[in-house]
Amino acid sequence: MDVDLRVLRYFVAVAEDGSLTGAAARLFVSQPALTKRIRRLEEDLGVRLFTRSRSGMALTEAGREFAARVPTLLDAWDGTVRATGRAARVLRLGFLDAGAVGAVPEAVAEFRRGRPQWRVELRQCDWSDPSAGLARGEVDAAVVRLPFPGQERWEVRELFAEERGVLLPASHRLAKARTVDFQELLDEPFVAAGGETAAWREHWLAVEEREGHPVRVGAVTSRPDEWLGAVAGGCVALAPASAARFYSRPDVVFRPVHGVSPSRVGLARPRGRTREPALDELLTAIARRLRGS
Repeated sequence: MDVDLRVLRYFVAVAEDGSLTGAAARLFVSQPALTKRIRRLEEDLGVRLFTRSRSGMALTEAGREFAARVPTLLDAWDGTVRATGRAARVLRLGFLDAGAVGAVPEAVAEFRRGRPQWRVELRQCDWSDPSAGLARGEVDAAVVRLPFPGQERWEVRELFAEERGVLLPASHRLAKARTVDFQELLDEPFVAAGGETAAWREHWLAVEEREGHPVRVGAVTSRPDEWLGAVAGGCVALAPASAARFYSRPDVVFRPVHGVSPSRVGLARPRGRTREPALDELLTAIARRLRGS
């Protein structure tokens, strides 16, 4: 059988968590999608890997044998990818939005002056993965917005914070206000990230600041163009202040908001791996630039 490494990562997450719900949140996938992948894996192997019950997912004897071997396989693959990248002198940096990485190109240029033989690939991820590719093993490090689900699994260095404001349709009743109080927005239809992003979605809906007031979700999106389109169509959305510079449309306006916490930006990388001097240099250059932005 052909092996999909992503499905193996899904299996490991379910085995470690003992729950489809917890594993889905950790992986940034929907629970139905995760269930389908696990069942397909069992069909391909011709064995049951889990016993399902109301209390969760318990490994069968075959599942325990599989769980004992798969992490070694994945570690070997990840090590192979990193070694290949080092041999090719390629570093992969994930990010979610232009505002968080405003000064990163200058940091990359600084890094390349010292190590011209290295190439840095910037990979933008959509908002279905707030880890910006780390959780899927697609990048060596990432510029992330905090908090995001499962961030304790990564080594995270917080760099700076920026105020959050609100994107409004240009025709909105508050579009001409100098600032907006968050309480004035409680009953508005908000643009939201997918439910699989858990705490990240809640942060951008300001759930904590609502003090129990229910959220009205008007649209679910995972990309900036969809996000702006939903706002232009009548929704509102919390956004970092940098969105006013990097994402603009004539039918959308940005206004500062009182009553919500700021957005925090950090650098994240896997824990426990052997340090790579080139990556350390790149991340140091990025941290220096972003802290000064």
